[in-house]
Amino acid sequence: MNPIIEKLTGMNALSDQVVAMDLLIAAKSGARNYAMAVTEAGTPEIKELLTRHLMEALDMHEQISAYMEEKGWYHAWDTNEQINLDLNNINTALNLPTL
Repeated sequence: MNPIIEKLTGMNALSDQVVAMDLLIAAKSGARNYAMAVTEAGTPEIKELLTRHLMEALDMHEQISAYMEEKGWYHAWDTNEQINLDLNNINTALNLPTL
């Protein structure tokens, strides 16, 4: 998105939030896939390698979650607050001016 339009519409912060949420979702998916792969590993060496990757994926997920919580973009432990944030984001998206 054009930086001027982002600033005028207030979407600059929301754009960062959307990118961070996409990264968090990808990290969750990666961790889930590694966990499944560990259970299917055919050799101890492969299992050890996949377990190491799983631990790295979990660490990445934790870092992204902490960053988003620090920014106020993610409230994993407060469902009501997360719902309010999601509703605000929906309303912001619905009220964007069309060009």
